[in-house]
Amino acid sequence: MTRIVSAFLAVVFTLATFIGSAALAQSPDDVVWVQIEAQPSLSEATARAREYAGQIEDVNGFALGGGWYAIAVGPYRRADAEQVLRQYVRTRIVPRDSFIQFSSSFRQQFWPIGANVLNRGVLEAPSAVETVTTTPDVTPDVQAPISEPETPLLEPADETLAEARRSERSLTAQDRKDLQIALKWAGFYDAAIDGSYGRGTRNSMAAWQEANNYETTGVLTTMQRAALLRQYNAVLDGLGLQLVRDTQAGIEMIMPTAEVAFAKYEAPFAHYNATGDIGARVLLISQAGDQNTLFGLYDIMQTLEIVPLNGPRERKNASFTLVGENSRIISETRVSLEDGQVKGFTLIWPAGDEERRTRVMDEMLKSFTLLPGVLDPAAGGDAEQAIDLVSGLSVRQPKISRSGFFVDRSGVVLTTTQAVEACGRLTVDGDTEAEVVAQDPINGLALLKPSSPLAPLAVAAFDLGTPRLQTEVSVAGYSYEGVLSAATLTFGKVEDIRGLAGEEHLSRLSLKAQAGDSGGPVFNASGNVVGMLLPNTTKDQQLPKDVSFAVDSTSIADLAAQAGVQLTAADRTGNVAPRDLRLAAQGMTVLVSCWD
Repeated sequence: MTRIVSAFLAVVFTLATFIGSAALAQSPDDVVWVQIEAQPSLSEATARAREYAGQIEDVNGFALGGGWYAIAVGPYRRADAEQVLRQYVRTRIVPRDSFIQFSSSFRQQFWPIGANVLNRGVLEAPSAVETVTTTPDVTPDVQAPISEPETPLLEPADETLAEARRSERSLTAQDRKDLQIALKWAGFYDAAIDGSYGRGTRNSMAAWQEANNYETTGVLTTMQRAALLRQYNAVLDGLGLQLVRDTQAGIEMIMPTAEVAFAKYEAPFAHYNATGDIGARVLLISQAGDQNTLFGLYDIMQTLEIVPLNGPRERKNASFTLVGENSRIISETRVSLEDGQVKGFTLIWPAGDEERRTRVMDEMLKSFTLLPGVLDPAAGGDAEQAIDLVSGLSVRQPKISRSGFFVDRSGVVLTTTQAVEACGRLTVDGDTEAEVVAQDPINGLALLKPSSPLAPLAVAAFDLGTPRLQTEVSVAGYSYEGVLSAATLTFGKVEDIRGLAGEEHLSRLSLKAQAGDSGGPVFNASGNVVGMLLPNTTKDQQLPKDVSFAVDSTSIADLAAQAGVQLTAADRTGNVAPRDLRLAAQGMTVLVSCWD
């Protein structure tokens, strides 16, 4: 039934467009085009334009808006365009539903590449078309072929004001609201959607009529209502909105079936992955549970890559909403708890297509229906397993993660500047947001202040003296950028108290560090901090793997003083026990993550 209705509406809207086009241009000298077809993707439209250009002249391609692209020939005078249309349809070069179109309907030109012909004068009709109506030369004893009847052009037909009022009275309350919604979308109506046609609605109808070159009566005719709704629904054309019934998930709803298709079950999700050009995805969510299940799902969803960090989110006692957006995607999740069942869905849509996304979301919300049963919790149990996947969905990963360590009791963290460059968001240990309060780019130091005060298990105690050559040192850090849940210790020794170029604020260490260790504290044998490990940023030459560098504690103290941070001076002497060093190192060392 949905397909039949959709097909009927498509015919009505196409007919309305054609009639509207005829109504707007009556002069034979009007500048018009012959629109051949429209495609929902740029690549497909370009391919079709190229095919037509190999057969006929004056082929152009224009964006229509809403993700659609038109192929048209012209521009011609109205009389010539009608002749071109008749001949091309008769000879079956173009589809029979091709029609006369106006420049105002077109946006940026995409074909031919680099062309811009919207504002140029009219062209002469192709010669093959100009001679169509001439009498063919006939040789003796050869009968001239009988020409096919010309395809008649639709003539404008509309209602009188009295007829428009009568047809309007037959509208249902929802029909009247739908027209107000369409007027509001078009920017002509800003009052309540109540289905009551008062002065505000009438004025908005008149304004829409004027903008679309109709007589401004304030009462829409049947044809005008169809044209308005066609404009409103054009954004959904080509998405294949159809009702999908997923009995295993126990959910029925409208989906953009031209863009997504069922891929797999991995409880609690039914995955409908992208199949079209847009790159949309849909997740159905279905599982048995209670409020704890709902709240747990709310927390887990926010760790996933499909739910970007930015965006509003709200959790209630029996439902939650999550909206996440970044430069690539916008995802919206709606989930509720009812009769021991947690059900909902997520729509993932590319950023920059908000008008179409919100319309699709509205259709999905309005059609969302609960069916008996929930998804089998064992569904997808044989799927690929990985620590960075949750039920087939990737866990959000930071752009870069490095180490850092607490330098005072309020939770101020020292780290490397490499960890804080071009970050949309900074976190300490994955949960606590932080901001940069001071930097020393020359020495590669950055101080971070958590968004809320922390209570560190341990704080660095600094030894401002110069370490002795060949003494043992150790570095605490997240060597594998957070794969392990706690910092590890890497041991080495001091090879030189200067850098390779004689830098006095650096120490060269014989120590095999990993990239994630950068920003971690460097300890001497007494467990005091004598510096911070720097990333190996040497680009011009490849150093041995056991060569590392640390910035000295004096440089750290200078940056802390500028930021008003009070460091703790070391008072320990002698060698610290390995167990005590490990506990202190893990208590003060944190994972610093940079997110897009």
